Amino acid sequence: MAATTHTVTNQAPPLVGYDVFASDRALVEGVERHLEPALLDSAREELSLLGRAAGSAQVQEWGVQANENPPVLRTHDRYGNRVDEVDFHPAWHRLLGKAVSAGLTGAWSRPGGHVRRAAGFLVWSQAEGGHGCPVSMTHAAVPALRTDPALAAEWEPRLTSSVYDEGLRPASRKAGVIFGMGMTEKQGGSDVRANTTRARALAEDGTYALTGHKWFCSAPMSDGFLVLAQAEQGLTCFLVPRVLEDGSRNVFAIQRLKDKLGNRSNASSEVEFDGTWARRVGDEGRGVRTIIEMVAATRLDCVIGSAALMRQAVAQAVHHATYREAFGGKLVDKPLMRNVLADLALESEAATTLAMRLAAAYDDGGEQEQAFLRLAVPAAKYWVTKRCTPLAGEALECLGGNGYVEESGMPRLLREAPLNSIWEGSGNVQALDVLRALQREPLALNAFLQEVGKARGADHRLDGAIKDMLTELADLEGIEARARRLVERMALVLQGSLLVRYAPPEVADAFCASRLGGDWGAAFGTLPHSLDLASVVERAAPRCP
Repeated sequence: MAATTHTVTNQAPPLVGYDVFASDRALVEGVERHLEPALLDSAREELSLLGRAAGSAQVQEWGVQANENPPVLRTHDRYGNRVDEVDFHPAWHRLLGKAVSAGLTGAWSRPGGHVRRAAGFLVWSQAEGGHGCPVSMTHAAVPALRTDPALAAEWEPRLTSSVYDEGLRPASRKAGVIFGMGMTEKQGGSDVRANTTRARALAEDGTYALTGHKWFCSAPMSDGFLVLAQAEQGLTCFLVPRVLEDGSRNVFAIQRLKDKLGNRSNASSEVEFDGTWARRVGDEGRGVRTIIEMVAATRLDCVIGSAALMRQAVAQAVHHATYREAFGGKLVDKPLMRNVLADLALESEAATTLAMRLAAAYDDGGEQEQAFLRLAVPAAKYWVTKRCTPLAGEALECLGGNGYVEESGMPRLLREAPLNSIWEGSGNVQALDVLRALQREPLALNAFLQEVGKARGADHRLDGAIKDMLTELADLEGIEARARRLVERMALVLQGSLLVRYAPPEVADAFCASRLGGDWGAAFGTLPHSLDLASVVERAAPRCP
């Protein structure tokens, strides 16, 4: 075979050796916008350090290894003793350890903690998405535990530690812990009030024995879990430690690991409780109210995680088109490809901008911002996670056949894309949650309208969309059947309002023309040709040294 046939030309180099944070203009601007000036220098430094790690060849290889070597369940040891352990590839532990050391589980008591943590989570999730599940749940467990000051005093320092302490031991003997969650059961799914797991009170106050089956228990290798079970007064939240204080294993029989579409590096399991020791969190019968703050925080992470995946998919697509030549020139300069790339970039920037605004509301903590989050989180969770899968598929197509092969990394992004739309309540659950807030919490709607109203008068298409949304909101009769339509409109109006206020004019103009003004087709790449698409694509391009 002639050696000339092996000469490689017209291929994009790997997108490696770059700062994932600093090359993302929308994210950098979001951090600068929402952090106090005194915090900016240290935040930029820590996020660029994490960004350079995420963009390194070594960490990218960790992501590949963690997914090519998924976790393995060991139910028994060689002697037949039940151990119920999950073995992970070392790359998984390296990824998780880096996330913990970077403060991605320690936002709650740190100045600007949620903005800094959201930006870090968005950066680091681009290296590999699966390990983000225990990172998210560990972070989100804090507000639920704070309903019990004694439990919070005991567990919060462990949860927010910057030390990843691998291995199953009593939590009191560890420098840091990881948390999981078990709510859904096979007969109810998202309808957690249908749970049949029973909680029997023990002699020691606040302690119970649980019996039941959890259909989905995330991150079963964790040190502790928040679970729901039926106590005498109704559905109640409990803390289940994996190892008891005397060093013995709690009853935690892992029946199997789920064989999932994506998220392959992460272990999702079915777990059997049979007299499992637990501590009550909050009052009996108040389980949903106790755990709802954890759910809200993990829902925000679904938005951030989807924004991360979108950003990585867009970065790969723009990078490829910048180097690849076809039909007499660079792909990125071809009007039709530029339209596709710009459309993808708009979706990505809108998701990032919204995610950072929600994180800033958590940092504020005031009544107005809490009311805003009550509507904005489920609306954002509904819409941003829904947009992730078609975006990932279109970005993969930008690479053509190169994108369809596993080595490109794009198939892993595509398989991961549907996860966040399903986890923590699928689309219908989010839509119904928005309806509940509209019907029961008038302060939430007022806060939402005040937020979008800050951009009123700046763009006629946004103004028209706000008017249409208000018309929809004025009639809640029979609203359930059109809830998705309403929630989609609310999310788009909120994104449009943020972009009109904060994004460059070419980005805001293109978003409002397409998403709000109706000048858009049913697929990506159908933006109005008269827009400044080159500037939109240039803004989205990752910058490599």
